Amino acid sequence: MTIKKVAVLTSGGDAPGMNACIRAICLRCEHHNVEVLGYKSGYIGLINQDNMILHPSMVHNLIQRGGTLLHSARCEKFKQDEYIKQAAKNLNDADIDGLIIIGGNGSFKGAEKLQSMWDKPVIGVPGTIDNDIAGTDYTIGYHTAIQTAVESLDKVRDTAEAFERIFLVDVMGREAGFIALNSAISSGADHVLLPETFTSAAEELVKILDKLDKRRHHRANSSHIIVVTENIWPGGLEILKDSLHAETGVAVRILTLGHVQRGGSPVWQDRLLASKLGDFAVEELMRGSKGVMAGVRSAIPVAVKFSEIENAKKTLNPYSMKMLESITLLG
Repeated sequence: MTIKKVAVLTSGGDAPGMNACIRAICLRCEHHNVEVLGYKSGYIGLINQDNMILHPSMVHNLIQRGGTLLHSARCEKFKQDEYIKQAAKNLNDADIDGLIIIGGNGSFKGAEKLQSMWDKPVIGVPGTIDNDIAGTDYTIGYHTAIQTAVESLDKVRDTAEAFERIFLVDVMGREAGFIALNSAISSGADHVLLPETFTSAAEELVKILDKLDKRRHHRANSSHIIVVTENIWPGGLEILKDSLHAETGVAVRILTLGHVQRGGSPVWQDRLLASKLGDFAVEELMRGSKGVMAGVRSAIPVAVKFSEIENAKKTLNPYSMKMLESITLLG
């Protein structure tokens, strides 16, 4: 099959490095003399045939910009066959020979369904700060999210030490603790709550109070930084805050980093990863690959079938988990 025209879209939550990936796709397509069409606002643009031609000149000075030139969105309609069939028709009407989708798990589910209804190739590129996609070591935006969290934790430590307070720092991750785990280790946090190891509110509260007692015995009164994966505490962090204050008498503050982790210029690791995966995705299209994700393992790009990652659970690094036993004990 000859590839003459490729489409690209960004779907789901935005991630730093998506623009760098779009740039890499455009540059590699230019190398092959292939036209690039960008669909706006993810699958919504695909359903509505809302697109624009991406000329190489449009991606100049784009590698360092956060966000996504094409904008991103979540699309509930794309879970319904009638809209997926409409998307397939729109791709054919636009004479598209291959589609590259930059997004996370939800986006890939849509990509796999689209591939089953469209006879031309669909390639996925993992773009999510959560790093929760199996089959690839890292996802675009993850390293920048870690950097943002660590910088925030460092600043929180300064004010926490000044007032001997407990801080609960809420970081993104949904059901995956990659950001929480690695930002906690990198910032020297005192405790971390991960969805992979969370038992119950009662048991986790006991663990936190035990850690506080050991730290105070070692260093008298001091600050205590707890990194918390979003939505992990039953009823919300206000409940944990009140429980800690009641048990310790220490002032407790909550810092929710929220969407600030999605923003900003991507760090060099994400720029390199996004460039590598965008380039590789185009090469996979040129080779005739269909229904695969462009991932990376041990710094080498790999093609992974959507079917292999759909129900696979990506696990935290076991050695990093082992490190928590010592590095968060006394600081």
